[in-house]
Amino acid sequence: MIDHIGIGAGDFEASRRFYEAALAPLGLGVMMEVTPEQTGGYHGLGMGRDGKPFFWIGNDGQRGAGMHVAFGAATRAEVDAFYAAAMAAGGRDHGAPGLRVHYHPNYYAAFVLDPDGINVEAVCHAPE
Repeated sequence: MIDHIGIGAGDFEASRRFYEAALAPLGLGVMMEVTPEQTGGYHGLGMGRDGKPFFWIGNDGQRGAGMHVAFGAATRAEVDAFYAAAMAAGGRDHGAPGLRVHYHPNYYAAFVLDPDGINVEAVCHAPE
């Protein structure tokens, strides 16, 4: 089981705006923020739900191209809303919402690239 994942953002504020907008339709929001003053330089933003931050972005300046992160969605409508929000927030299309039956018959997903080129997915495994 994964407890949390963190990615380095080349532009922390651009990534913050992107992820806050793109993940809101999935019910995820900012749970915690640590400042450079608290940590001696690291600025981190922990996102999640139910008080548990499990997805972190940080100001370490490393671009995450080649990384992939998938967020679970309860419904296909949430996947569609994620895609729309991510695109409106500056994401780049990497696979419009739709079925990917090569994974399994109910694999409904959308893919976008974040400001650093990270492949971000929302996926619903439930039948329609």
